[in-house]
Amino acid sequence: MDEKPTVKFPSFNKVKVAVGAVLALIIGYVLSQSFFYAEPGYIYHVRTVTGNEAVVTEIGYKFYPFSRYNSWKRAMTVQAVSGSSQDAITSEKDANNASASLPPLSIMFLDQVDAHAQATVRFSIPSDEESFLKLAHEYRSPENLLRTALLPVFKETLQANASLMTAEEYYAGGRTEFNSEFENQMRSGIYLVKREEVNVKSGRSAIGSANIALGTDQEEYGEDDKTIFVVQKVLDATGQPRRKQQRFTDYGITVVSALVTDIKPNQKFIERMQLKQKASADRAIAREQRVQEEEQRLLAIARGEREVAERQAKAKVDQIQKTTEAQTEKQLAITRAEKLKAEAEIQRETAEINLEKARIEAETQRTLADAEAYQKQVILEADNALAQKLEAEIKIQQLWAEAYAKRKVPTNVFGSGSGSGAPVGNDYETKAFMQMLTLDAAKRLSYDRDMVKE
Repeated sequence: MDEKPTVKFPSFNKVKVAVGAVLALIIGYVLSQSFFYAEPGYIYHVRTVTGNEAVVTEIGYKFYPFSRYNSWKRAMTVQAVSGSSQDAITSEKDANNASASLPPLSIMFLDQVDAHAQATVRFSIPSDEESFLKLAHEYRSPENLLRTALLPVFKETLQANASLMTAEEYYAGGRTEFNSEFENQMRSGIYLVKREEVNVKSGRSAIGSANIALGTDQEEYGEDDKTIFVVQKVLDATGQPRRKQQRFTDYGITVVSALVTDIKPNQKFIERMQLKQKASADRAIAREQRVQEEEQRLLAIARGEREVAERQAKAKVDQIQKTTEAQTEKQLAITRAEKLKAEAEIQRETAEINLEKARIEAETQRTLADAEAYQKQVILEADNALAQKLEAEIKIQQLWAEAYAKRKVPTNVFGSGSGSGAPVGNDYETKAFMQMLTLDAAKRLSYDRDMVKE
């Protein structure tokens, strides 16, 4: 007989362990599906097994048995930056996609210049339960909201904003206006506009000079008008611009910030701008050179005027100096003449005084002489000038006596003794000779030696 195989059943303990493990897995799964932690900065859309919904905004652990939930970040970001792949959505570090990153977005300016723009827009979702549930029912997940609502609005608004101005206006100082209008349209809606062609005067009409008979009043030639494109905003009955409302505002989503960080035009426009910049720089250099030449001309004029002024000043100084010297010489001549005149006057007065003095002295001398003569006359008349005569007599006798005493004669004189009567120079003869001389002198003095008796 064949033996039947023996069936071995697990022991009771092993069954208990297996059942416990299954129960633990079930409980762990139930708990994992029932508990979650509410992170800060997020809003949670919870769906329970009973078909109810809840909105969780508070931080902490939450218990919803056998429920499902989606986490929505309170703020979502859409940006077009360099280094991103086309239409790629990159998530943040957590498991919920809350931002979209695009490559630089292609836009077209009003003057048909295409460019690549880099911009960033940050949206804020509603936190009240009614608006959030409406948003969650419509889009179901943050990814759908980004793909179907926020990204298209971002692209449309940025492209519509570029059509409001030309690239030259943007790079000529309209950057701030462009950024402001972009944020305004992101928040309040896109302007409804219409594009028009307008002919405007260039303001730089050329003047012909071929007709010499017209002189400076030449006729205009060439075209001085050009056609430009103007975007006009469509206005409503109240005069306010009409807008295409942003659909995300119906769900309570608001724009926190909208920034245009960079715009790079195409290469042809860059080359044209470079040529324009070069032309502008050349004009600026030419303008500076013209200003410099004008300054040099003014400097030459000023220098010439200064030299003329210096020569005039020098001539004036020389003239003043010569005039002063002439006036000085004139004054000196006048002074010298006045001095000479004064000296002559003084000399004349002195001469007159001296003359008067001489006359007075002469009169005095004459008077004194007359007095002395009168006195002598009176004296002479009184004693016949006896004193004078005596004095003269004494001097005569004194002279003869001295002469006689000094005579050099021999001691003994010998005469002839012939009786002829010729003098021989003896003492008697000398005495007689002296007496004769005395008488002769007295005769010349005109006085009588005899005493006169009254």
